[in-house]
Amino acid sequence: MARNKEALVLLLDVGPSMHGVLQEVENICSTLVHKKLVYNRSDEIGVVLFGTKETSNELAKELGGYKHVVVARDIKVVDEETTNALQNLPRGTSPGDFLDAIVVGLDMLIRKFGNIKGKQRMCLVTDAQHPLRDPPQGTKKDQVDTIADQMKRHEIKMDCIIFRESGVRHNAVMDENDQLLYHFRERSVTKVVQVDSPTSLLGALRTRNVLPVTVFRGDLEVSSSFKIKVWVYKKTSEEKFPTLKKYSDKAPASDKFASHEVKVDYEYKSVLEPDTVVPPDQRIKGYLYGPQVVPISSAEWEAVKFKPEKGVKLLGFTDRSSISRHYFMKDVFSFVPEPGNTKAVAAVSALARAMSEMNKVAILRCVWRQGQGNVALGVLTPNISSAKNVLDSFYFNILPFAEDIREFQFRSFSSLPSSSQPTKEQQEAADNLVKMLDLAPHGREEILKPDFTPNPMLERFYRYLDLKSKQPDANVPPLDKCLKKITEPDPDVIDYQAPLIKKLGNVFELKENPKKKKARTQDRLTYTGADDQAKLLEEPSAEKVGVSEALYPPKKKAGEIGDHNPVQDFEAMLTQRSSSTWVQTAIEEMQKYITALIQDSCDRDNHQKALECLVALRKACIIEQEPNEYNGFVTKLCQKFRPAGDAKFLQLLSSKNASLISKEEAPDSDVTEEMARNFCLKPEPSSQ
Repeated sequence: MARNKEALVLLLDVGPSMHGVLQEVENICSTLVHKKLVYNRSDEIGVVLFGTKETSNELAKELGGYKHVVVARDIKVVDEETTNALQNLPRGTSPGDFLDAIVVGLDMLIRKFGNIKGKQRMCLVTDAQHPLRDPPQGTKKDQVDTIADQMKRHEIKMDCIIFRESGVRHNAVMDENDQLLYHFRERSVTKVVQVDSPTSLLGALRTRNVLPVTVFRGDLEVSSSFKIKVWVYKKTSEEKFPTLKKYSDKAPASDKFASHEVKVDYEYKSVLEPDTVVPPDQRIKGYLYGPQVVPISSAEWEAVKFKPEKGVKLLGFTDRSSISRHYFMKDVFSFVPEPGNTKAVAAVSALARAMSEMNKVAILRCVWRQGQGNVALGVLTPNISSAKNVLDSFYFNILPFAEDIREFQFRSFSSLPSSSQPTKEQQEAADNLVKMLDLAPHGREEILKPDFTPNPMLERFYRYLDLKSKQPDANVPPLDKCLKKITEPDPDVIDYQAPLIKKLGNVFELKENPKKKKARTQDRLTYTGADDQAKLLEEPSAEKVGVSEALYPPKKKAGEIGDHNPVQDFEAMLTQRSSSTWVQTAIEEMQKYITALIQDSCDRDNHQKALECLVALRKACIIEQEPNEYNGFVTKLCQKFRPAGDAKFLQLLSSKNASLISKEEAPDSDVTEEMARNFCLKPEPSSQ
């Protein structure tokens, strides 16, 4: 067999006691096939069902016995037929004998591959609730030893998933079956896990095996004279969606060898000469530095790169309590002693146990490979093993640098007045809500354990991918009930604890947040000073005059902007609203007045007044939801007066909050916050 090729035999219990969970068994096995079709298309899969009414296997034909075991699919390369064999599993009528199924699956692998070494595995899914038949010779434990010896000889492993719903009472038969399966584990040929819910069953089977690859092999340098040989693996890594590739349907349907691959070529053309293609040797990377683009060649970039040497160095030790859990970044790594190196094993074990006893952790500086452009600073935590055949090791987590830490200051309840602090009854109601939704309640097993909780997005993606391959026009199916338990609260718990939720609503004053029909009035209040708002709310005349007039009190006849008090004249024009275009008229009049002030300015005597008018115009454009009017006007000002002597006015603007209106201030704006911040208001130096 090829190094990365796997042969897998699924041993599925379809007896009467498994009928309630067979749908989840179909889902988990189908997902396994879907992932193999994406990542491991050369893998082979066989399917064996036990607990069936019928009997169909080679051993039964040749030797007799092995009843109620059916080979639903021989070991073949994974394809769509494999998925079909795992759909609509038969509901068996006889109790399943998992030892007979294991022997049949083992026989299939030996017949197929003989003494050829490779990745060969069996996966058993059963509830192990029924008594097994007595062997013709010896005991059941002797039979397990014989099977385990054969598995070791042919390097065949097995995963065993025992499904028993919570509340099922154990009996002597279950205890005996569990002892037999755990005896397989003691012989180092089987991994056994127990699950108690359909959702946990979905995550119990590893549907994608990732080949362990070291990220570092070398010395853990404690000092210049003390080095430990270690290997470093990734302990956890985010499982991402498979890469989607661009597909072209332009190839003729009759062409069976068409790759349908889409290739993208890029051409770079000059701004000054749009028809001229710039060759690679005439292109250079540039980096934005404010409004300026700074070109940096590849040779210069290589010269300024930091090039540390490969290695892992211990910087020192610190108390475990000094490293907060929220400091951990990125993936988790596992440091293990070099295989076969007894000195390294002893050194790692001694260091790990000493750190554990003293409650210490180590700080490391890591460069995983030569030429790596960055240095990882992290914390090494001891992992003391409780199993005899598992060595002591370390876990390694990346720590943040000073620039990576985010500090958020939140007010404490203790700083609020007593009227704003929760009462004893309110605190008790909130505590009861947390206890009600606790996933790890006292005295019970944890719900949604990370080891047995699948990613619902990935599960749904692979199921839909399979459906789409058969029905190109198929719609996305509804979310599976097992996946709903991961993404939504348990409805049974919510219904059962409804009085607690109702009490929570009763002890707190709940108010509906009304939707704003128009944001204009509220926006005016937002951009009005605190003193003006207080006057607006206190004065009884506000009810008669109206909000618009209170915010923009008219000082003279509306319709013109005079030199005496142009800002108040502009606000008076905004309050009139005698037609649908009145606001636009007021904005245009103010723009003309500001332009005239700058043009007629002598020795900057009108600059301060023009600036006050511009700030008022900006505020009004935000309130009236006309940000593009202001942005366009300021841009034209900058273009018009930069080369002229009036550029001094633009210097004054650069020091005030009179830049463009961004989306953060007005949703209708086309300007991002970064564009507003980098908008060039400073004049360019004149060339003489």
